[in-house]
Amino acid sequence: MAKKQGMSDLVVTHIFLATFLAFSICLGTVGEEVVPPSPEKPWSPPGLSDYEQQLAHGAFSNEQSAAEAQIDPEKIYSLPELIDIAERSHPETRVAWENARQAAGAVGLARSAYYPYLAASAAAGFQHGPGSLLTEVVSGNETTENAMINVEWLLFDFGERKAATLEAREKLMMANVSFNATHQQIVFRVIQQFYNYNVAQQKVAEAESSLHAADTVGQAAQSRFDNGLATKTDLLQAQQQTAQAAYELDSARGDLSDAQVALVESLGIFPTTRLQVAGIAEKPIEEGNTDSLDDLIERALSQRPDLVAVLVKVRACQAEVRKAHADFYPKISLAGGAGWSKLDLNAYDSSYVGNSKPTYGIGVAIELPIFDGFLRINKLRIARSELRAAESELTDSRDTVVREVWKADTDFKTALQKQESAATFFSAAQSAFDAALESYRQGLGTYVDVANAQHNLDAARSIVVDTRAAIYTTSAALALSVGDLARPAPSPTFVHQQP
Repeated sequence: MAKKQGMSDLVVTHIFLATFLAFSICLGTVGEEVVPPSPEKPWSPPGLSDYEQQLAHGAFSNEQSAAEAQIDPEKIYSLPELIDIAERSHPETRVAWENARQAAGAVGLARSAYYPYLAASAAAGFQHGPGSLLTEVVSGNETTENAMINVEWLLFDFGERKAATLEAREKLMMANVSFNATHQQIVFRVIQQFYNYNVAQQKVAEAESSLHAADTVGQAAQSRFDNGLATKTDLLQAQQQTAQAAYELDSARGDLSDAQVALVESLGIFPTTRLQVAGIAEKPIEEGNTDSLDDLIERALSQRPDLVAVLVKVRACQAEVRKAHADFYPKISLAGGAGWSKLDLNAYDSSYVGNSKPTYGIGVAIELPIFDGFLRINKLRIARSELRAAESELTDSRDTVVREVWKADTDFKTALQKQESAATFFSAAQSAFDAALESYRQGLGTYVDVANAQHNLDAARSIVVDTRAAIYTTSAALALSVGDLARPAPSPTFVHQQP
């Protein structure tokens, strides 16, 4: 019988080894198929066509993107409406929102350490050969059945769980203020692209006016040439000026198309979605901000989302230091369990005998690491270093905020001051061009005088457009630097209950 048993065990061993070898060969074969065969040229991985087809035929169409954002191609959208579309549709806001939700889940994970751990287990088995005391003496079988409910509860850890929960809450706050910062950045980009689009529209109108002026000058040059009052050179220069004005008009229209794509893209929808955009008023802009520079800086230092996020990082690092300190102290836990156990035995193929009884137990455990290869010391050193780095980052961020507010306020005031000068320049250039053109028609002026006057008029128009756009964009940049842009309404104050 012993010989038969030995042969049976040998057969089982051979079957196991053959199966393991075949499985290993299969794994090796599969691994060779997922890398390029050589570094010499690109290749097509297996299954690449499936991804390409999904991209080609997936739900990424222009019509669906516009439908999700509820874009009406017949409607003319104002800036507030565009901002509303961006905040509702931009993927970055959804990413920031999911990050905040994940941070909230991390708080729940940290708080779970305060609760007892309860687990149920069950097992059943059969064994032939040496096992229990009886089967050690005689040949027999053994069957076991067990069912248990175990509980483990960490009672005291010298503040480690509290520090971990506080750190998770600080990271949640960081995710929340980062969510607000994302909205502010999106709103600023929409404002910026909105005015860039309007500037591009006005550049087209400016180029059309320049072409009209060039045509007018060209007609005057042609008339004088026909009457023998102008040279062939004057006529050719006028034609050259007209051709250059037509070229600049085509370039301006191309820039307008690019500006429209950039504006639509800033909304977070498909870039080729067509929509109509409202224009901006051409009347002079009055300064609406009466706050002093000191007031703006003080407000920025207290409400900028990115600055709040750095402060939150400092507080999270402080919690990490406290958690690293707690690792040096013992942990006291309560452990217990209750269940039911059954054991049956037989010998020489006789009937089974055994018993079943309930089992239970409870105890208190104290754990204190004596030596861990300097793990805790190094963790504490790292936590302290991260805290010092965060504190230095906060100091640098405050200096950066002050510099950004100062620059944004200076740029806005400078743009306002340029407004009157630009208007005066344009008025004077227009009058000079009209006078030069009339003199040229009457034969009293030269083509050079008319060309210079037209060039100055084109430059004046461009300065007026750029100055008006700079006022709007610097105003938005100032609001962003202070933290006023898309600032949320104050929320009720919640007092967190410490677990």
